[in-house]
Amino acid sequence: MPDERAVMTYVSSYYHCFSGAQKAETAANRICKVLKVNQENERLMEEYERLASDLLEWIRRTMPWLASRHSDSTLAGVQKKLEEYRTYRRKHKPPRVEQKAKLETNFNTLQTKLRLSNRPAYMPTEGKMVSDIANAWKNLELAEKAFEEWLLAETMRLERLEHLAQKFKHKADTHEEWTRGKEEMLQSQDYRSCRLYELKALKKKHEAFESDLAAHQDRVEQIAAIAQELNTLEYHDCVTVNARCQRICDQWDRLGALTQRRRQALDDSERVLEKIDLLHLEFAKRAAPFNNWLDGAREDLVDMFIVHTMEEIQGLITAHDQFKATLGEADKEYNLIVGLVRDVEGLVNQYQIANGLENPYTTLTARDLTSKWADVKTLVPSRDQTLAMELKKQQNNEMLRRQFAEKANNVGPWIEKQMDAVSAIGMSISGSLEEQLHRLKEYEQAVYAYKPHIEELEKIHQAVQESMIFENRYTNYTMETLRVGWEQLLTSINRNINEVENQILTRDSKGITQEQLTEFRSSFNHFDKNRTGRLAPEEFKSCLVSIGYSIGKDRQGELDFQRILAVVDPNSTGYVHFDAFLDFMTRESTDTDTAEQVIDSFRILASDKPYILPDELRRELPPDQAEYCIQRMPPYKGPGAVPGALDYMSFSTALYGESDL
Repeated sequence: MPDERAVMTYVSSYYHCFSGAQKAETAANRICKVLKVNQENERLMEEYERLASDLLEWIRRTMPWLASRHSDSTLAGVQKKLEEYRTYRRKHKPPRVEQKAKLETNFNTLQTKLRLSNRPAYMPTEGKMVSDIANAWKNLELAEKAFEEWLLAETMRLERLEHLAQKFKHKADTHEEWTRGKEEMLQSQDYRSCRLYELKALKKKHEAFESDLAAHQDRVEQIAAIAQELNTLEYHDCVTVNARCQRICDQWDRLGALTQRRRQALDDSERVLEKIDLLHLEFAKRAAPFNNWLDGAREDLVDMFIVHTMEEIQGLITAHDQFKATLGEADKEYNLIVGLVRDVEGLVNQYQIANGLENPYTTLTARDLTSKWADVKTLVPSRDQTLAMELKKQQNNEMLRRQFAEKANNVGPWIEKQMDAVSAIGMSISGSLEEQLHRLKEYEQAVYAYKPHIEELEKIHQAVQESMIFENRYTNYTMETLRVGWEQLLTSINRNINEVENQILTRDSKGITQEQLTEFRSSFNHFDKNRTGRLAPEEFKSCLVSIGYSIGKDRQGELDFQRILAVVDPNSTGYVHFDAFLDFMTRESTDTDTAEQVIDSFRILASDKPYILPDELRRELPPDQAEYCIQRMPPYKGPGAVPGALDYMSFSTALYGESDL
């Protein structure tokens, strides 16, 4: 039988053995906890870097496309670009909006976890800060707005150009048809072999031609004016237009010079034809302007037009009605001119005058005028129908404007109301955080349920754009402002949900009561005068003073405040958010892991050695965390080092940002 002293010795040995094992187990658990936090944080950092790089790269690739102002100067080409832009806004951008929101959510969650685990704030790599992403996103939205405005302006410009080009061609064709053979006629020497009465007939005919020539001056001026406008608007085929316009103007100058020369020759003739048939002369004088009026009327009745408003089409209809009111007088003039021809026919038949039906003053005939007059009377109802169709189109456009305005005037205030409600919940001091989170998620569901209204508005907007409607006096909302408001609402909900979740995480990890949380929120809101959910440095300082912090007005007081500000705003954003304020207010009252605790834990596993061996780590820690330590621990180079010895002290301080490892 062992004596009492031997028994006590055995008991003491067992006690030390079990006590050592318990300490090792506790140390291993603490290390596992710390390493698991670090591994999760590193995963979130890597995911943030990947998402940020991908989003910024997408923005970088997209910006040159939005900045491009190149076009093939055709209406079809610009409309294709507009359709590509609609596809981009409808299909390509929405996933990037979600990616941006996820990026911000992950960043806020990571920073919260780092603060809660007493780790230093995460600083993304250069160019990938949250502010960098926000700036890039803002530039993208500005580029989108400028690109869409350019596309619409270019569409209107090219549409106007096509209209002018067709109008130029039509008037030039008409003019060139009229001038065909005129130079040869004016250069003719026929008067040299004419008899006296024939010479006088040629002079009268020339007078009629001069009247006709003067009547065509307006068309030449119109052709030149249209060509000038095409040049001003940079029409893609200005070379051809200018060349044709120059030919017409040069020919017109030649016609004027030739007309003057021929008139002088006729005036110089000593004799004029005395037996001029006054009826022929009267016919020529009346027929030329009436023929010109007929040509102008036919041009006007088939004239192409482009309108965008009810007022413009009503103006065209009014002008057409005014034209129709003149048809009675024109019919009288036509009957008078045709009556002159009938009188000539009667005289010729009565007196059997050889070649008496040939009019020496004009090439126009009653048949020409009759044919053109019939064309005019046929084109009038056709023009009525064209204007009626355009009126119906503009009425439909007006209906689309009203449809869009009615929907937009409901959607716009609804989005604004939801934004105010979400902001109010985020800053509320009533109810628990879980209740706030529940209300926010209810709003989130309501917002997503409202999305069909946005999609319906997009369909109406597309119909509006396809109808080439560029203004809407029934609403101050545009599709672009509503899209931005909708995206901001989604972002605000996600941000507020994320902030409340982080507050719950902070509250639970710090053991904060609902009363304390309400008190903190009340103090924060008191100094958040603008209800922005954040405090400027001076507002934050006032808040600290109000809750009892002593911050002197001397240099030391300013240094103390800057030290506190570096804790609550580690990324130097210039603002203090509520979750950072909450973390600061509760930091001193909770138990957090420290580098010293981790070092003590590793020292236990290493049996008080200043280094630890890989086998000891593999024996005490789970395989993945043991390998994590082995790969990251630097070799121990202090006194008594053995092969494979690892420096757990510098490794532990690096976990908390206290060294450069």
